[in-house]
Order: sequence, then C-alpha cells, then structure tokens
Amino acid sequence: MTKSQLRQFAQEYHKNPLWRAMTNVLAKTSAADIAYVNSRGAAIQPVFSVDIPTMKAVDQQSSGRCWIFAGLNLLRERIGKKFHIQEFEFSQSYVAFWDRLEKINYFLEAMMTLADRPVDDREVQWLLQQGIQDGGQWDMFVNIVRKYGLVPKYAMPETWQSSNTKPMNRLTNTKLRQYAAILRRMAAEGKDQDALQREKNRMLSEMYGFLCCCYGEPPERFDFEYADQNKEYKKKRDLSPDVFYQEYVGDILEEYVSIIHTPTGDKPFGHSYTVSWLGNTLDGNIVRYLNVEMRRFKEMVVKQLTDGETVWFGCDCVQDDEQAVGVWDDRLHDYKTAFGMDFSLTKEERLDLRESAVAHAMVLTGVNLADGKPDKWKVENSWGENSGHKGYYVMTDSWFDEYVYQAVVQREYLSAQEIAAYEEEPKILSPWDPMGTLA
Repeated sequence: MTKSQLRQFAQEYHKNPLWRAMTNVLAKTSAADIAYVNSRGAAIQPVFSVDIPTMKAVDQQSSGRCWIFAGLNLLRERIGKKFHIQEFEFSQSYVAFWDRLEKINYFLEAMMTLADRPVDDREVQWLLQQGIQDGGQWDMFVNIVRKYGLVPKYAMPETWQSSNTKPMNRLTNTKLRQYAAILRRMAAEGKDQDALQREKNRMLSEMYGFLCCCYGEPPERFDFEYADQNKEYKKKRDLSPDVFYQEYVGDILEEYVSIIHTPTGDKPFGHSYTVSWLGNTLDGNIVRYLNVEMRRFKEMVVKQLTDGETVWFGCDCVQDDEQAVGVWDDRLHDYKTAFGMDFSLTKEERLDLRESAVAHAMVLTGVNLADGKPDKWKVENSWGENSGHKGYYVMTDSWFDEYVYQAVVQREYLSAQEIAAYEEEPKILSPWDPMGTLA
C-alpha cells in the first residue's frame, strides 16, 4: 500500500455518511446490538407442535463440558420416565474425570508413537498445541459411560475446579508437554517400549492424583435414593457406577449413530468419516460420522423427536445468537445494512475457510412442524436457567440449515444402505479438519 492509496481510502471513508455515523455509534455500542433486527427476535416464540417434556436446564458453569452435559441430559430423561423422577442430574464431574484421565493416556501414547518424528512435524505440533481440552464428541461420551458407568450428581458433586476449568487445563497441558519432552528424550536415547511404558504409567499415576485434587476421588460405591413424583421415598444401597448405568439407564448407547451434514468437496454424502488423533479411550470406539444431505438429516431428527426421544446435536452456537431472548436465527442481525458490506459465505465456504465448525453440543427437545416441515426447533442448553427461556432456546430452521453440523439418532431411523455406509471403513481426515473440532 502506498501513501497515495491510504489518502484515497481516507477520502472515501469521509465521503461515506454511514461509516461516519457508525464510527460514533460503535464507540459506545456493540456491533451485534446495532445490527440486531428487533422484529425477528420478537416474532420467534417458544411454542412447538412437538414438545417433549424435559427436566429443568442445568449449568456447565465456566467449563467446556457441553458435550457431557448434553449426553447426560439425554440419558437422565430415561431415568425420569422409568422411575417417575421429576428432577435428576448425573454427575458431570464423574464423566469429566475419567474422560480427562483417558485423554492424558491417549496424548502420551500419541507422543510415544510419534517420538521418531521431528518436533516440528505438523501432527506433532498439532497435538502439542492442542494438548487436552474440556470438549469432546459423542463417541467419546459413549466410551467413558460404557467403560466407567455413571453416578448421581450428589455422589460426585462439582468442585470449583470442575466448574472453572481454565486454570486446571493450563496446568495439565504444561505437565503434558513436560511429559512429551521426557518421552521423546527417552526414545532418542534408544530406550525400549517397556521402559517408555513404565515411565508413562508413572506419569498417569501422578496425573490421577492431580485430578483427584481437582475433582475429588471418583466413588466406587454409593447409595441411590430419590423420591418419585408421588413423593414416595426409595433407596437402593451399595451400587457400583457400572451397575447403576446398566440397571437404571440400560446399555443403549451402541444403538445411536452420529450423522453429520458437511457439504464440502472432500466429504461426499453417503460415506463415513473419522479424524486422525481424535479420541479419548484407546480401547473404545473411534469417532465416526455418516455424512448425509440436510433433507435426510432432518427427517431422522424429526422422526426421533416425534417418537418422544430427545436428540443430542452439535452446532456453531456463536453465530447469530441472542441469549437475552433465547434465539438462534440467521436473520437476527443485519450487518449488511449496518456497515454497507456483504459478509455472506456459504456453509461449504465457512467450513473450508475455517469460519465455522462444531463449537457446542446441546439437546433438541422439540420442533414446530408447519405443513409437515420444520420451521423452528426447541433446544435444551446447559448455560443455566438465567439465559434464554429458563435455559431453553428457539432455533429457526434456516439457522439449523446453516450452522447445525451433527446429530445423534437411533439406528432404527437409518436405512439399510445408510447403516452399511456408516459401518464401512471410514475415510480418515486430518487432525485439523473442521470435523475434528470438539464440542
């Protein structure tokens, strides 16, 4: 850029009354508030033709455990219906504890596997930069629950660290990078795999203690006591987490399939995909997706909802949201009019150019059908009862088209051809693919 160009830019700015007005307005007001379309927010009401009764909204606090909260919100409704319990929560900390320990082991195994690569190798750098995070994917949730079971929230309640995970994450990842340096140095010195495994086990023991300090120690036995909707008190003594899951929820997680809508050229519809170095347990399921067209995606989701079961899903929640009115709508903000500039991208472009990806997992609990087609959806969030409509939100169908990427549905809603495609050998995507992001 030359000085003459810059002078021309300044002249064009001063000639534009909209930009001069926006300069004054934006000094005291957010861009989102300026661009907010009040008529859209007011017109989107939380009323639905299909509305599944669910328990009150929960709060993930200052943590990135939405995928765990969404998964447990789905499962707690089974307990509520089966035992006539009106309010109940599983321990999110219990699931998060075991997920974090498994991720630590997963990371250390990756460092040992890649120890012969230079430290600036792209995959090594990706793993070191990411470390381990709060976020996860549906198959990772399944792995933890099926391996470790579940407990009620009172059996392993929240701590300050579990609800405010940033300091714990920083310390954990600093320690993991230290461990990576040790394991890489041992490999460079010619130490055998047995020596590396012994050192890894020492590291795991150390991190187990650290996690107990942060979360508390996971219970091995507990009593399950509750009062049903008729106020009748009941108690089952001395349960283990795996027995509690098997008997009170049922081992039903393998019946679910993760579908995605990703209209990018590298992911043809009708095929399955996985992501390299994305997972938690080494002995569990891989993260697997079936990519389907949006029409089919919605058909399966609507069918599950109309059959009375909620739906775990993943989306990009930061796009066109308004927490105060509890709405996600792609026409909620008019930035084009506010700035005189076009900001539009297609869904494919947003994925390819890293403008958007799965950022949050929640639960669909309802849908409004107009002439048999959805026009808005009811969403159970995990941001507490003080946001949205007592923790529940409305999502327009057009926003769903643009920013919903993933849902989990029962196998019975897939055709035989879709099940075969889901179970085929999946294409392995790079770790930095947008479908590798964690909810």
